[in-house]
Amino acid sequence: MALLRIGHIPLENRLFVAPMAGVTDRPFRQLCKALGAGYAVSEMVTSRKDLWNSLKTSRRANHDGEPGPIAVQIAGTDAEMMADAARYNVDRGAQIIDINMGCPAKKVCNKWAGSALMQNEKLAVEIAQAVVEACASANVPVTLKMRTGWSDDHKNAEALARAFEGVGIQMLTVHGRTREQGYKGFAEYDTIAAVKAAVRVPVVANGDITSPEKARDVLAYTGADAIMVGRAAQGRPWIFREIGHFLATGEHLAPPRVAELRHLLLDHLLDHYQLYGEGTGVRSARKHIAWYLRSLPGGEALRQHINTIEDCGVQWQAVADYLEQLATQMDRLPVAAPDEAHDAQPQEESAGQTA
Repeated sequence: MALLRIGHIPLENRLFVAPMAGVTDRPFRQLCKALGAGYAVSEMVTSRKDLWNSLKTSRRANHDGEPGPIAVQIAGTDAEMMADAARYNVDRGAQIIDINMGCPAKKVCNKWAGSALMQNEKLAVEIAQAVVEACASANVPVTLKMRTGWSDDHKNAEALARAFEGVGIQMLTVHGRTREQGYKGFAEYDTIAAVKAAVRVPVVANGDITSPEKARDVLAYTGADAIMVGRAAQGRPWIFREIGHFLATGEHLAPPRVAELRHLLLDHLLDHYQLYGEGTGVRSARKHIAWYLRSLPGGEALRQHINTIEDCGVQWQAVADYLEQLATQMDRLPVAAPDEAHDAQPQEESAGQTA
């Protein structure tokens, strides 16, 4: 298969990490890339200037030491503000700008951002064009993530895709659900296939890709150029190398050894603490720990204990001790159930964390 590019920028492979609010921070992106993901987009950041210097936005925009390409997702409802946000992030190192038109959260959609923009096609295209023009002088490609439409009777992703391509969008990601669905029910892939047939730019399929077999089937059915994995990577960042190996060989990799999980998780936690600091770090790490441990013996008891700990060092040591003991009981992790990730609270582009 030919090397996949976003504009002039080559990518390692066609396995992408979804932008997930509160999840896809720099430590998580770097971990996924190290474990086989070819591309990762940051959590969405606001287009509001008054929030650019907030602590939350500065953490979301942190790409220190991260291997490129650096992709920043922006969200908003005003074309001029979105263009300014694009320029601001490009000036700070963004090599690709992604426009969020996929977020289904009420807190975002009530302000007519995210997937709500799909109801106003004229404004959606104006925003895309303004961001493309703002990035042109820096030779920074612009991509866009959207849903299949607002509701089952208003699926307009194909028409919008043509318009977005017409104003210079270089890649389109389609989540196979409507805004009305949120994360309920099942993703459908007919609309993604229709978008792929309608445009010449790369198209990325997203939604319910939880196993190597599902990745293979979605790529085959839609003709998409790449797949994007979100919730299934929570607590299972090695899913990217599992998918990559399966697509290349038709064979499954053995699950990671417990010793490898111990190394990966403990390093992830240290990087997480370094980014967020003591107070926020110990609390925000809890969900990651819970995802890693959800299928392991004694994992639920440890999760409950972890939720009582307020010190990073004590939290880290509790995880270290648990995994050291687990390694004496089993060599490898259990084989992941394909739908295991859906037991987690949906977070992809979730509400209330745009600043």
